[in-house]
Amino acid sequence: MTWYLLSSSGHDPIGSAARGPVLIAFFLFIGLALLWVLTLATHDDHPEGLYIADRSLSPVFNGFAMAGEHISVLTLFATTGAIALFGYDGYASAVDSVIALGLLLLLAQKIRNSGRYTLGDLFSLRASGSAPRIAAAVVTLAVTLPMLVLQLRAGGIIAAMLIGMSTDAAQVLCTVLMGGLVVCFAAVADFKGTSRIHVVKVVITLVTLAVLTVLSLRKFSWDAGSLLSAAVDKSVAPDDYLGPGLWAHISSLVPLNMISDHLVQILGTVAMPHLILRIAASRSGRSARRSMSIAAGLTGAYFLLLIATGFAAAAVVGGWGIGMVDANGQGSPILLASDVLPNGSATRAALITVVACVAFLVVLTTVTSVVFAAAVSLAHDVFARADGPRTTTRQVPVLRLAIVALGVMGLTLSAAAHRYSLEFLAIFSMSVAASCVAPAVVYSFFWKGFNRTGLVWSVYGGLLLCTILTMFSPTVSGSAYALMPGADFNWYPFRSPGLVSVPAAFLLGWLGSRNPGRGPVHAGRRVEQGVI
Repeated sequence: MTWYLLSSSGHDPIGSAARGPVLIAFFLFIGLALLWVLTLATHDDHPEGLYIADRSLSPVFNGFAMAGEHISVLTLFATTGAIALFGYDGYASAVDSVIALGLLLLLAQKIRNSGRYTLGDLFSLRASGSAPRIAAAVVTLAVTLPMLVLQLRAGGIIAAMLIGMSTDAAQVLCTVLMGGLVVCFAAVADFKGTSRIHVVKVVITLVTLAVLTVLSLRKFSWDAGSLLSAAVDKSVAPDDYLGPGLWAHISSLVPLNMISDHLVQILGTVAMPHLILRIAASRSGRSARRSMSIAAGLTGAYFLLLIATGFAAAAVVGGWGIGMVDANGQGSPILLASDVLPNGSATRAALITVVACVAFLVVLTTVTSVVFAAAVSLAHDVFARADGPRTTTRQVPVLRLAIVALGVMGLTLSAAAHRYSLEFLAIFSMSVAASCVAPAVVYSFFWKGFNRTGLVWSVYGGLLLCTILTMFSPTVSGSAYALMPGADFNWYPFRSPGLVSVPAAFLLGWLGSRNPGRGPVHAGRRVEQGVI
């Protein structure tokens, strides 16, 4: 089931009269954005200058950029759609992201003071040899590739929606074309240039969401209570809209399902590789904490506006109206922009264009951040360590090659899977981060006895559990939203594996570290001294 899929009823959220000006403005914006990207591109052959801007980013600048890292397709469109269709359940997922920022604030100073900026570096804090870095590269790819497929696919389908073509061929073509532009940007970008785009994205996105909220309130005579009442009345299930369990993906085990989802959402967000890279770019540990404080404030405002936009979409468009265009609700921001103002007005066309431009900017920056962090891991953790000290300048070509390879792989998978429901990819990616990265990082910073065996057991054990439990979960078979809705082999009853995989990964890390003859290595003592 595809995102933003136009219904067979022929409902067109933009309108043929407004489509020409919208497309012209949209493509003009794309051209100017890519031109700006090329002007920001550098030819720095020094890896740390390219990877983390030589740790020169100011707290305010990096704080805005960190907030930009949280504005992704999955938050901007999926969260808004979840709130519009499922009410409380979507609202709860937005709250989880804010809680995750609080946890990341606690870890930010330790991450920066460690002097490391990839998962391989962090995994090597208390473990020696190549095993921790290989494990880090495997986990980074397991987290990155699913997210990359989802983001590229969303960008292509947004473009198809703007053009007004809902056929499979049109969606695949738009995915390849839009994805190709984004990958080209990622291939020439550096960390500092990408950070500038993130800062601009934060400002534009917050202003756009605020405008949508204000215009929606105006339709209800500036009465927020009337808007919320209309959202409930026009939802698909008015009696259950403001209570838990409406999300169609959730089984009868609602409390345990919710605990599992919250656990994965919170810990998975904390452990994302591109966020760790962002923290490492701070000037000092104190700067990292200040950046995170600024990011927490901006991200909190962003999610408040997302919640308001989701309820506004339900009130203005209606749950059934959103469902006719998109069964998962991710098209709700564009639908709201098209319905909140009268048809035929120039202001309406301008608002739709701005929302479309924000969508492109979000896809552009999110894909770049995710693929850049993965490529840095491959160049720094795998290539540089395998080829020795000669690779100081040779890491840069490897980085560019890795970005292109990951982009091509993501585009191929996105095009091949455009007809399927891919919700399980987002759940798998977040679950791997929560189960494989979070336990290893927590143990590395807070337990002196953690060692290489514990790390390997925790990382690979968590990855194996995530893979098996996701494969046999309702997101892959046995439900209308599954990858294979016609099959039924979902013996694991929860949407996400976090309820089992996260505690198991912590337990495996402890058991492996208690293995006789495997004490902590010298690197662990240097962590306590703060010289790494």
